[in-house]
Amino acid sequence: MNTAERDLRLEMLNSLLTTPHRELSKVAELHKMMVELDPIFYGHLAVWYQRQGDVRDHKEVFVGHLLTSQLTEHRDAGFMLLQEFPPYQVARIVDFMKQQQQKVPRSARTAVRRYLQAREKNPEFFDRAAMRGRKAMKHLYASLHIKPSERANAVLFKDAPPEDSLAFALKQLAKAETAEEQARLITQYKMPYTIVIGALKELTPTVMVALVKAMSPQEVINNLNSLKTRGGMENPEVKVLIEAKLAEAATSDRVSAFKAMKAAEVASVDEATAAQLEKVVDEQVRHRGQITKPTALFVDKSSSMTQAIEVGKQIAALISGITKANLFVYAFNDKAEPVTAQGKALSDWEKAFQNVFPSGMTSIGAALELMRKQKELVEQIIIITDEGENTAPYFSKAYSEYCQELSVAPNVLIVKVGNHSNYLERQLQQNQVALETFTFAGDYYSLPNLVPMLSRPSRLELLMEILETPLPVRNE
Repeated sequence: MNTAERDLRLEMLNSLLTTPHRELSKVAELHKMMVELDPIFYGHLAVWYQRQGDVRDHKEVFVGHLLTSQLTEHRDAGFMLLQEFPPYQVARIVDFMKQQQQKVPRSARTAVRRYLQAREKNPEFFDRAAMRGRKAMKHLYASLHIKPSERANAVLFKDAPPEDSLAFALKQLAKAETAEEQARLITQYKMPYTIVIGALKELTPTVMVALVKAMSPQEVINNLNSLKTRGGMENPEVKVLIEAKLAEAATSDRVSAFKAMKAAEVASVDEATAAQLEKVVDEQVRHRGQITKPTALFVDKSSSMTQAIEVGKQIAALISGITKANLFVYAFNDKAEPVTAQGKALSDWEKAFQNVFPSGMTSIGAALELMRKQKELVEQIIIITDEGENTAPYFSKAYSEYCQELSVAPNVLIVKVGNHSNYLERQLQQNQVALETFTFAGDYYSLPNLVPMLSRPSRLELLMEILETPLPVRNE
């Protein structure tokens, strides 16, 4: 891999990791560029992201491009990856191919047919897929002219489900006259929360207990606000069950750090539950990697840098829980001050930053100058800033002196916030400093994407990990 090829791939990877969540137009444009510039790398990146990434839009667009690729190994990989998605995402992938690629190749249609037939062969599997994604399943059969099995036809199109089906049980649930009968049906069939609340006018405590018992940890996180609104957090028995599910979520390999972060932000829960959600985020982030290099985090607190301070709290909480080496956190304007938390949770960092307010001029080098004097050695530096700098010591000069005195050359990652410039990165590039940038566009759920960038010994090693990720081979 030559230097130009490596730099292009690093640029592609950075763009992928920082594209705002749920901005599909930007995602589609980025993928179109990536697959045209480096189709071989794109295939490996697609499979790696399926395993390591979090943003749903990226996963769907990856598979849409693989299925419409000219390369056989891409189409085969897309064929196999498609089988892993829930129905609503398969429908979105099909629509993406139709609308953005203007085609659904025969192999892609076969992949969807295989997907549907695999579910038809297992009645319980099919019933659950049809219950959660009824509209999407109907769309797949109809839009691709795939003939449904007799059972699929009865459940989805004739609205005459067989008596042993989940759809039939849902009809019985709507007719049930007692909470005990409702709870029995929910428990027996493990009915999804969102389906049940649509079928029942009232959720009694008995029904709520049955529902939470049947929910997965991820479902509890996704519906935490709804559970609270319906009185779940006020009922002691239900609250205990919710807490148990959240405890399970911390170690589950089927829970998203992104969704746990969102739940922690939007759910108006008590301090104990909020702390549990923070622990889920910490544990899920820890699964993505550990930071083994001594690290410094510099947070810009000069005038108008309120957003930098907020992002600083989030990143400090994000990385302190997965850092096995020294972590030094400084807030700076024209001077620098250390920021120390009593724990690793977001609430601990909120307290640590409570007296940090935006004001004054900007010396990005002030923190590094202080570290040089105190002989604090690090191998990577994260700077949260808009890159404006108007006061000495300037970072590029402080960096040179730091490297010379401590015999180290730290990698630098600039997290760009606000109305940012590229002043600092230009200065560092001129001095050939190992540099990466991450543009924060207001999407806090993108911050866990920093972990792969910080946890590998080098960016080159991350590229090699991606290139060594094998493409799945289609099994006939």
